[in-house]
Amino acid sequence: MSTITGFARSDGRTGIRNTVAVVYTVECAHMVAGSIAAPFVDGDVHVIGFGGCYPSSYAHLILERLCTHPNTAAVLLVSLGCEGFDRDRLQAVVAASGRPVASLVIQRAGGTRATVAAGREWVAAALATVSTTPRREMAVSDLVVGTICGGSDGTSGITANPVVGRFFDELVEAGGTAIFEETGELIGCEAHMASRAVTPQLGAQIVARVEKAAEYYTRMGHGSFSPGNAEGGLTTQEEKSLGAYAKSGTGPIHGVITPGQVPPTRGLHLLDVVPEGDLRWGFPNINDNAEIAELIACGSHLVVFTTGRGSVVGSAISPVVKVCANPETYARMSEDMDVNAGRILGGGATIAEVAQELMDVVVATAAGQPTASEGLGHREFVLTYKSAEPAGPSCLPMAR
Repeated sequence: MSTITGFARSDGRTGIRNTVAVVYTVECAHMVAGSIAAPFVDGDVHVIGFGGCYPSSYAHLILERLCTHPNTAAVLLVSLGCEGFDRDRLQAVVAASGRPVASLVIQRAGGTRATVAAGREWVAAALATVSTTPRREMAVSDLVVGTICGGSDGTSGITANPVVGRFFDELVEAGGTAIFEETGELIGCEAHMASRAVTPQLGAQIVARVEKAAEYYTRMGHGSFSPGNAEGGLTTQEEKSLGAYAKSGTGPIHGVITPGQVPPTRGLHLLDVVPEGDLRWGFPNINDNAEIAELIACGSHLVVFTTGRGSVVGSAISPVVKVCANPETYARMSEDMDVNAGRILGGGATIAEVAQELMDVVVATAAGQPTASEGLGHREFVLTYKSAEPAGPSCLPMAR
């Protein structure tokens, strides 16, 4: 197993990547931010941001968490100048974390060309600065790992998802932190999860949050079951839920968190992505990358992504490890995958063996080995309007 030597941050946390984030604070600045980062495509410079012009406390929270994430080394904010986003507040938060940070306002800097030139100069200097970041050894117990399933099919709940569940059991047993999602894809499994909660109060919270998700999707008129799921052999929402539930493993559930809420203790946590209150913003997340951003905002050093039909997306800030459930999909798309769980179907490996392989890949990724999506240049990022209320004490009983 590889030795993990991470990047030491002044807040005491340790990252597995040393990324410079170029952050647009409105869609009008997106192209300029992308142009600033373009010459550094082979380096660890990622573009993230929020497209909305009107203020959003949710978007601000998520960007605060991402800009001060252990994998983030320095931040350049790129603003048009008249949007509602509070760039000064975000800059102050990043500065307080000890990271190099600066803001460029396009309307003050002289327009597109002048801002791009100034931005590239700043990024080049920041890369030189962060290249001297001190290193420190990390243990598996220091890792925070999120998981998501996308493009699920009839094999997902048989191979890849149980593999992740077994891996999560081992990660938590080793003292690590695991985050699984989402309540909207766990409808029908709430009693199973409640029985694993470390307190009755937490169990009641899990049931209530899944019921909230079921009501939310009913009002939306569309659940998480997609046409692609049906084409891939999934028959019902219940079957899909059981497959998604398998990612959580079999051990105790230590807490429920919401987007941008970092687990206060080690262990296994459920991420509730469904907003509270009246329906306001539409679907809880418009695609997988919106949810990956939330997992990273909760502190995930990396994200394990299971897929049966096949997915190619990666993410900015934190690496994405792809676990392919279907052997036929793996044969077609092996270049985009990190682990072939589909060979379990043919008897070529056991769940335990592939879970150990996944553990080895996760540790190697944490030690610096690029994932398939990183190697291919995938750095997708999505952040939309939404709301998120932090979970209270009954959701985090171990934090008392």
